[in-house]
Amino acid sequence: MPGTVSSWLHAFRIYTHPRVLGMLSLGFSAGLPLLLVLGTLSFWLREAGIDRSTIGHLSWIGLAYGFKWMWSPLVDRLPLPLLTQWLGRRRAWLLSSQIIIACALAGMAVTDPLQNLSHTVFFALAVAFASATQDIALDAYRIEAVAPRLQGAMAATYQAGYRLAMILASAGVLWIAAAADTLEAGYDYGPWRIAYLAMSACMAVGIVTTLVIREPEVPITRLISENEDYARKAIAHWNLNATTTQVLAWLYGAVIAPFRDFIVRHGRHAVLILALIATYRISDVVMGVMSNPFYVDMGYTKEEVATVSKVYGVIMTIIGAAAGGVLTAKIGINRTLFAGAALSAVTNLLFVWLAGRGHDITGLIFTISADNLSAGIASSAFIAYLSSLTNSAYSATQYALFSSVMLLLPKFIAGFSGDFVDAYGYASFFTCTAVLGFPVLILVWAAGRIKFEERESSHHNP
Repeated sequence: MPGTVSSWLHAFRIYTHPRVLGMLSLGFSAGLPLLLVLGTLSFWLREAGIDRSTIGHLSWIGLAYGFKWMWSPLVDRLPLPLLTQWLGRRRAWLLSSQIIIACALAGMAVTDPLQNLSHTVFFALAVAFASATQDIALDAYRIEAVAPRLQGAMAATYQAGYRLAMILASAGVLWIAAAADTLEAGYDYGPWRIAYLAMSACMAVGIVTTLVIREPEVPITRLISENEDYARKAIAHWNLNATTTQVLAWLYGAVIAPFRDFIVRHGRHAVLILALIATYRISDVVMGVMSNPFYVDMGYTKEEVATVSKVYGVIMTIIGAAAGGVLTAKIGINRTLFAGAALSAVTNLLFVWLAGRGHDITGLIFTISADNLSAGIASSAFIAYLSSLTNSAYSATQYALFSSVMLLLPKFIAGFSGDFVDAYGYASFFTCTAVLGFPVLILVWAAGRIKFEERESSHHNP
């Protein structure tokens, strides 16, 4: 028994590793901007009197996260002048993106969307693009910074920091704005300015951490070198000068090879896998854009939304993620994927029930509990699934591709959510978001058959 206790205590010592501890702050830096340009911003806009249709269209700002695969090869391989020489490849991109996020959040803070919505949108876009860039660099750093045995601890501390930042960026902002609001009724821009300036200052957590941590020393892998050599030989017969040949070979190794590797490894199954990735979170993402306007229209106060949805809800998501991790270990990734997709679709129907009850705190708590638990289970299984698809030689670029594909279609459809609510009402909208999730179950089942076919092929063709 004492030996067992000692072994568990020794296992937890991995969380004292400097780079593991650093991921807590970097995860915080990654999680802070997301809701400030999506969920929390939609609450601000609705309170300012911006119509639901416009809010729905502005959710397309989140497509920056969906297109990050387009510039992920540059973040993966391109040095930044002066900064890369000073800090290293990963830290240079991290620092530059964090500074841009802080400045753009300050820009949002000093712009009243009721008076100049276009300026607010400009700064929100800058936050989204810089935040997506930070995600790419941070994924690369996380993968390269420690040995494989520490990756689980890195992911755990990253998620903890990320979730804490989400609480601050949602409930924290609403609490700050509510505390600074001197009007009993109506819209007041001043409290939102204070809240967003505070969020801009909080980016100092990531900036300081980036300056303190050490750059991982990872050589270019053999596969990358072989791909660039292959490209040079193929380009040689074009009789180009040495510099042009080198640039084209680099572009092939950085941009084309990661995506070609995925297609070659998965063959005819690649389209099915990408279809599953593109639609797995569709019911939650589409529904999420209208959740905050729904709370406002149902008469919930900022304090109520902050407490129930933004704090309690995030805690329930963490519990759901932990449950998803256990389920993944016990019953496998594909079965947990299926369960998460089914639960995510079904729990959207609870919002239909809530829409019929109006302002009901008990109903809100029950709905948020079920919805966030299911989202946590689905997210845990989905991250495990995406990680299993990557090639270690291109993990940063391929992971950026997968996470981008995951958001593109849902975010595009979500842009029309305000129009749909205006035309048909909240109950019909939430019902349709639930229906959107059911075709995903077929894709999960079909993706599960891929592993079965591979095992059968291996059995019959030793």
